Amino acid sequence: MWVGTVRSDRGPRRPGRSRRTWSRQGPIGVSPRYCRFERVAQDRGGADTRRGAQRLPFGNLRGPIHQTMLATRIRDASVLPMAPENLFDQDQREQDDEINGILQEWHEADPDNSRGAAVFRRTFDQLYDGQHTGRYKWAQLSKTERTHFGTLIEINLRREFSDIILDGEAMDFQIEGIDIDCKYSQTDGGWMIPPEAYDFEHLLLVSTADDTAGAWSLGVVRASSGNLRTSRNRDAKTGLNRVGRQNIRWISRHAALPPNILLRISESDVSKIFSGRSGQARVNSLLRTVTNRRIGRNTIATVAQQDDYMKRVRGNGGARTILAEEGIIVLGGDYEEYRRIAEELGAVVPEPGEFVSLPLVPASPGSPHTTILDGTAWRIARDGEVPDSPAPSLPSVRRAPSAASTSRTER
Repeated sequence: MWVGTVRSDRGPRRPGRSRRTWSRQGPIGVSPRYCRFERVAQDRGGADTRRGAQRLPFGNLRGPIHQTMLATRIRDASVLPMAPENLFDQDQREQDDEINGILQEWHEADPDNSRGAAVFRRTFDQLYDGQHTGRYKWAQLSKTERTHFGTLIEINLRREFSDIILDGEAMDFQIEGIDIDCKYSQTDGGWMIPPEAYDFEHLLLVSTADDTAGAWSLGVVRASSGNLRTSRNRDAKTGLNRVGRQNIRWISRHAALPPNILLRISESDVSKIFSGRSGQARVNSLLRTVTNRRIGRNTIATVAQQDDYMKRVRGNGGARTILAEEGIIVLGGDYEEYRRIAEELGAVVPEPGEFVSLPLVPASPGSPHTTILDGTAWRIARDGEVPDSPAPSLPSVRRAPSAASTSRTER
């Protein structure tokens, strides 16, 4: 065991300016690959002597906090005031209290993870910028754009969860009065942790997401020495080891993203949809080809590639009017009545900001999964069944409140 004094100097020395220092006596938990150690021999009386001193080749310290340590090897561990395993157990209990407090606060703010899912969906769509580029998948982004995802997710989490997240003092965020660093990695477990986080064993809010798989994860872990790899890169950053990855307390693990429907259909269908010469023709093709599936507002924008893309869905000359002649209705999740119709038909129910198109045919009154429109019973057309009459008119509607706005109102 190595014990002794740790002295920390904040930043490089500048002309005419001194550095603030602090020191601590007792067991030292600094990574040997991060500091320069000096082993000092002891005489039989226990006094340190410089004779026989041996410098261990662990390399120089890097990063904003420069530490040096003079450590003495103590053969008799009984001289220590407290065993290091006791220190570790006490520290673990303190860490659990802080993590538990943050998890409780987060779950109260987002009990069904709908707000978190919307943040990740919005961040992907923000990077794709489909309305202006027509892009809809990760592989279409440049390397610089992919790197920017971490910055955007930090900004968007801060905005969405402003009811529980404040700007941090030492780290990115502060939740429940506790500083926590926000880290994103496209690779699950690939978070890079800087010295300013692990020097003081701050908490980490780690996240990852995969639009192709349609999943996202968000969790909390502490940047403690037991959770980190011993290796460092040239910027003195490191990552979680196997134990650290196992110690992540997940807010959400592999939860479903709101759908990016263009990634869920065949390449031939995507090509057919984008082959339309106008935005209206492409939106018509999308709603005609992709039926009984949730279609997000951003997908409409990506396909239309026009400023007034929502007009391409509505009635009065939009897809709702054009497709009605083909026996297809278009239901929007922003409206309670449209959601009720989808439920009665046994169809996929659109969420606020989403659409579902359904081909309808007349049905026998009282049959299962039917709804009454224009005084007639209707059901969804079966596979291979083509509607042979125009779709019924949809009733007047009122906008439904979103889950996110309801959650914020309740708080």
